[in-house]
Amino acid sequence: MGRYAVLVTGPAGAGKSTFCSSIVTHAHSLGRSVHLFNLDPAAEHFEYEPTIDIRELITLEDVMEEMDLGPNGGLIYCFDYLLNNLDWLENELGNYDNDYLIIDCPGQIELYTHFPVIARFVTLMQQQFNFRVCATYLLDSHFMDDKAKYFAGVLSAMSAMINLDVPHLNIMTKMDLVYQSNDKEGTSYARRKEMERYMDPDPLLLADESNNITNPKFFAMNQALVHLIEDFSMVSFLPLDLTSEDSLNLVLSCIDNIVQYGEDEEPVEPKDFEQEEVEE
Repeated sequence: MGRYAVLVTGPAGAGKSTFCSSIVTHAHSLGRSVHLFNLDPAAEHFEYEPTIDIRELITLEDVMEEMDLGPNGGLIYCFDYLLNNLDWLENELGNYDNDYLIIDCPGQIELYTHFPVIARFVTLMQQQFNFRVCATYLLDSHFMDDKAKYFAGVLSAMSAMINLDVPHLNIMTKMDLVYQSNDKEGTSYARRKEMERYMDPDPLLLADESNNITNPKFFAMNQALVHLIEDFSMVSFLPLDLTSEDSLNLVLSCIDNIVQYGEDEEPVEPKDFEQEEVEE
C-alpha cells in the first residue's frame, strides 16, 4: 500500500486553495480517495473542508496574541511547534494508506525558499511516515503581464525547488483568464509562441525588456540572472485552466507520475476459469 502527499506552495493569491479544492473534487469524481490537509495556521475559509487541519493543534492568531509575534515570526513558531508535537501529526496521518493527501500551504514563500521548516516537514513525511511526496509551485498567470515580476516568480520557484529537494511541478494558474482574453483579441501564431516562452522561461524576455527600461548600471545584473536561469534550466510551467476537465486531468496525471501513484499496489490476478469437459 502506498502513501502519497502533494505539497501545494506558491505566493499569496496564486490560487492554492482553489486548486486544492478543484483537484480534490475532480479526483472524487473519478472515484479516487483524496483528502485535504490544511497546513496554514492562519487559514480562515475553505472551499472544501479539510480532513486534517493544523489549526486543531495551533493557530497563528493565538501565537501572535500570546507570544507577541508578527505574522512571519508567528508562522515559524507554529511550524516549530508542529515539528515538536509529532504525536499529533502521527495520529492524524495514521488512517491514510493508499490515499492522496493534498497539502494546502501558507502563502508566505519564505517558508519554502529561505527557511528550513517546510523542508524538515517534508523530510519527516518521507522518512518517518513513509509518504511519497512531491511539491507543486503555483504562479498566477497575471505575472506574465510584468516581465520583471514574472522572472521574480521564476527565481522563487527555483529557490523552492532547491530548498525543498523533492520532485517538483510548477503550475501557471488562472490560464482560463488568459485564454478568454486571447479569444476576445484573436489568438495569432505569434501570440501563442509568445505564451510558450513563458511556460518554458526564455531568459531573453528578461534581458530585452529590462535593458530597455532600467538604468545601464543594472545590465550586468540582468545578464547574470539570465545566465543563472539558463545554467540551471530547472523551471518550466504547466498551464492550468480550472474550467477544463482535460487540464485538470493533465495536472493530476503529471502528479500521479511524479509520486508513482499505484505502483505499490499488488497486481490483480485473473480469476481461474475451470474448463468444462467436453463430452464427445
